[in-house]
Amino acid sequence: MSKILAITGAGAMSQAMRQINPDVVPAFPITPSTQVVEDFSQFVADGLVDTEFITVESEHSAMSACIGASIAGGRVMTATSSAGMALMWEMLYVASSMRQPVVLTLINRAMSAPINIHADHSDSMGARDAGWIQLYSESNQEAYDNLIMAPRIAEASDVRLPIMICLDGFIISHCVQTMQMEDDDKVREFIGEFKPAYSLLDTENPVSWGALDLQDYYIEHKRAQHMAMQNAKESIKLVSEEFYQCFGRKYELFESYCLDDAERVIIAINSIAGEIKEVVDDLRNKGEKVGLLKIRSFRPFPYEEIAESLKSAKIVTVLDRSESMGAYGPLFTEIRTALFDVPDRPMVYNRMFGLGGRELFMSDIQNIFEESNRYLENGKVEKVFDYLNVRGG
Repeated sequence: MSKILAITGAGAMSQAMRQINPDVVPAFPITPSTQVVEDFSQFVADGLVDTEFITVESEHSAMSACIGASIAGGRVMTATSSAGMALMWEMLYVASSMRQPVVLTLINRAMSAPINIHADHSDSMGARDAGWIQLYSESNQEAYDNLIMAPRIAEASDVRLPIMICLDGFIISHCVQTMQMEDDDKVREFIGEFKPAYSLLDTENPVSWGALDLQDYYIEHKRAQHMAMQNAKESIKLVSEEFYQCFGRKYELFESYCLDDAERVIIAINSIAGEIKEVVDDLRNKGEKVGLLKIRSFRPFPYEEIAESLKSAKIVTVLDRSESMGAYGPLFTEIRTALFDVPDRPMVYNRMFGLGGRELFMSDIQNIFEESNRYLENGKVEKVFDYLNVRGG
């Protein structure tokens, strides 16, 4: 039977891993993702899973072991954050290029320096072009649900790409929230048995991995990855619909919150969406046409669907929690691209917030909506890019 429980986000991810019961989990702990592998290692020790748990000497080794175990035909999972992902960097590309459906819990944490252990999205956004599917999570419940769906999405025959489930460090990973955990058997039935497309251990059908691929075919293989990522959009939609039919919680490529008639819209990722919803509700009660678009799937990015959802918008504020030095924020760049061919496209501008875990309060969100209203009345955006809550103006 499903049950309601109070649990941290990291704890919820370890419980989802227990229910998935992967074949292999190579891991190296790093704050704030440590609880995920700590809890899961206890499940292994207690005999609650059949998983081969591999303690490695670094995150680079963890992802290397993930790739090897996946090539051998196993369902493979791990977890990391920030510098841990950075140390995996080379192997992230290997996993996606070899089309291995590795599942990674990424608890978002700022990249040093200066040293910082709190939330922003510099780790996952830095890896946005590594060929991994990226799903983002507002709450413990959404993170848990995304992880349950992850193997099905990644293992689809026309996808076979690695996937990372992202959630904000400390804000979600260490925050206790009430959520619904589903029945173990029902989760395992939903996920199903893993059937690798190719296995190194299948001696009747030998395969080669890691071959040299020069100019003769390299670009064709990159195109194949790109097409697989495009296919992942349909896989996300299909698996999310099946999840809804099975468990009753509905997810789309992004969440539309009061968007149908919204003229002023904020677009954001992960935990800040909760505070934005509170402000939207308050302003709606006062008769203001405001709304939120919360990104769930950043890779693949749903350009056409987002453009359609913003057809009523007159002005859009994009909140980025990750720098792209010398350029606009990564989310803003994608949103502006999505809106470029819209005939009556809204004004759109970028605000950077929350780097290194700095708070954005509900009063700040109210100020954003006031700013967008002023721009709308004046007919122009005064500052396309700026920082929120930064000392010195």
